[in-house]
Amino acid sequence: MKRSHFAIALAAGAATCAVVRSLRTDLSFREKAVVITGGSRGLGLAVARQLAAEGARLAILARDEIELARAAADLHARGATDVLPLRCDVCAEPEVQRAMTQIAARFGGVDVLINNAGAISVGPLETMTRADFNDAMAIHFFAPLNTIFAALPHLRARGDGRIVNIASFGGKLAVPHLAPYCASKFALVGLSDALRAELAKDGIAVTTVCPGLMRTGSHLNATFKGEHEREFAWFSAGAALPVVSMNAERAARQILSACQRRQPELIITVQAKLAVVAQALFPNTVARFLALTNSFLPGANNPEATAKKTGWQSRADWMPEIITRLADQATERLNGLRGHSAVTQK
Repeated sequence: MKRSHFAIALAAGAATCAVVRSLRTDLSFREKAVVITGGSRGLGLAVARQLAAEGARLAILARDEIELARAAADLHARGATDVLPLRCDVCAEPEVQRAMTQIAARFGGVDVLINNAGAISVGPLETMTRADFNDAMAIHFFAPLNTIFAALPHLRARGDGRIVNIASFGGKLAVPHLAPYCASKFALVGLSDALRAELAKDGIAVTTVCPGLMRTGSHLNATFKGEHEREFAWFSAGAALPVVSMNAERAARQILSACQRRQPELIITVQAKLAVVAQALFPNTVARFLALTNSFLPGANNPEATAKKTGWQSRADWMPEIITRLADQATERLNGLRGHSAVTQK
């Protein structure tokens, strides 16, 4: 290519980018009706708090009524003017339809849907059953599908709707001892990509969020199989250490910014970004590394290996409190105690 042609091409590209930037208007959340599944605790509550500060009208969906009431009170205390807490099992389509009808009646429609509800089951493949995979698919794939189908008529009516699907970097790179979780998150990433292409004509932007390790307090409410204490130890350490994990509030800011800018995909944490790039460029090397990693993880040598225990039940006396302190603090800060006593010293 001649230099003059190259210069013209560069100028044309720069002009096109400038036009696109000038046409793009970032969404303001003020007075917008935002639906958050799993909005009563953890990352969902962190997102809701920031939306409350921006003047959004909030509908938070969860299964625990006590948790919902605490979250609603928390949001009102932080200045939220309109909060609708709804008990809803998002895996049950009729419940989702009823909830979305209530939300549309209260707010006059839906502007933003944030699919955040999730669950984590940790353990070796030998301990996992078909039911574990079914449960993971129900909450991470079919539940978002339920809420999306229920919200679509309202989002289309807006002409500038937003859907945010909180997946995981485990939906880009499968991690040992998280087989049901990763398989279901891969499914959610695929659903997001398919929806994004087809809903663009309706003015609806779909953002797929793939967070790495975050301090949301989920380690205590996850379930564990196999050697429960050892499984909890490695999982909770990764979810707590500041070098490899991000606090939920910072992640929430990034998620809402991506939603406002109609960003197709957001991968959170440097480590997660590097892992996804490595998987794309060097899949064979990554496969060998993960197989090696798996050899260091706990086995299933436990008479109760197939029994599910929560993080609360799997905490070990031999594990120093300092290792999980930041994650424990997140559990308390983000309404995740679920009837348990405090886990850190005030």
